[in-house]
Amino acid sequence: MPIAVPLSADIEHRPDRSLPYRARVRWVDPHTKQRTSLSQSHSTRDGAQEWLDALHTSAARGIDPTAATQTLAEYGTAHMTLALRGLEPKTTDPYLAGWRLRVVPALGHLPVTMVTNGAVDRTTYAWIADGEGRSTVKNTLAVLVRVMEQAVRDGLITANPARIKGWQRQYQLAEDELDDPRSLALRDWAALQDLAAALVARSADQYPGWGDAVTFAASTAARIGEVSGARVKDIDLTNWIWTLRRQTTPSPGGLADKNTKGKTARRVPLIQEVRPMVAQRVLAAGSRPDARLFTGPRGGRITTAVLHDATHWDDAVRKLGYEHLRRHDLRHTGLTWMADAGVPLHVSRLIAGHGSLHTTQPYLHPDLQAVMNAGRTFSTHLTETPGLPAPAPGLSATLRRL
Repeated sequence: MPIAVPLSADIEHRPDRSLPYRARVRWVDPHTKQRTSLSQSHSTRDGAQEWLDALHTSAARGIDPTAATQTLAEYGTAHMTLALRGLEPKTTDPYLAGWRLRVVPALGHLPVTMVTNGAVDRTTYAWIADGEGRSTVKNTLAVLVRVMEQAVRDGLITANPARIKGWQRQYQLAEDELDDPRSLALRDWAALQDLAAALVARSADQYPGWGDAVTFAASTAARIGEVSGARVKDIDLTNWIWTLRRQTTPSPGGLADKNTKGKTARRVPLIQEVRPMVAQRVLAAGSRPDARLFTGPRGGRITTAVLHDATHWDDAVRKLGYEHLRRHDLRHTGLTWMADAGVPLHVSRLIAGHGSLHTTQPYLHPDLQAVMNAGRTFSTHLTETPGLPAPAPGLSATLRRL
């Protein structure tokens, strides 16, 4: 379309509709001489005006309004061959898989002009949190970068929002964390109760739900998103088992409930200490099996970011002496306590939802007290087991004193 083809625009108010403000543009195609129109409904007049302003800006640069409003999925379908030109077939296959399986579900609904650097950044970190491998995320971002670069060439956008940095650092952080996850755990139940009370005290109106969610997360070794996804119908009050089926995670379109990180449901025991609190929350939900077990003070869904902001997390943990404690460390706490309690490794893996025993193994590293106890047990074995060679002179009395 030639530059600066004039658009006529209007906003119609239709109060009987769920989206009462319809914005419409009309223009004459300079080639066909046909009059064309395009419309979209909005919840507010300001939203409708912003849509019109964006189309006027695009038209001033020679961009057809119908092209300016294409979603990312539509634009990618129409221009993928051009975007991937010059690549070998062995490269295009993983690129197209990344586009189909990750980009389109997460960002495909957005108009190309509304795909921002922030949206790409948040989506990438969500893929990492879901357990996608480094090469998978790299290929997915690569195809998104190419499609958005084509949009730059077509004049739909002025800069490529998919060129983000720093995401690979997240994998290094995850690897460092797995080296010694025990060091991230709270020391005991009393410390957890102190943390929960401090977070409630720092929140607006001292909302007790924040403390309950934190206690539940640590006692079940669950992620905050999984705690948020818990429903009343998932709780077995007879056997005190939580069937963990879903998690709540941020997405470009808002919060969304989806499958667990491992893509399968798992059963988690509810220990005696949390049963009264869980029973009270189930009763408070009445006869609503789909009601969430944990919500914010206004009934909203909980995320790690919401919990952080609502409880002034950083200030609260700093005053308790846990300067580097994060919400995910509640999960490390639960798994560490299970290991110290003697829960078998293969059972801990199933409760945690780990893909392999290798991930669960680091929680079994003995702490100092366990090493000291092992020394005493070894000494007892040497000095009291019949049939063993006698220790060197003077050693037996020394071992007994220890």
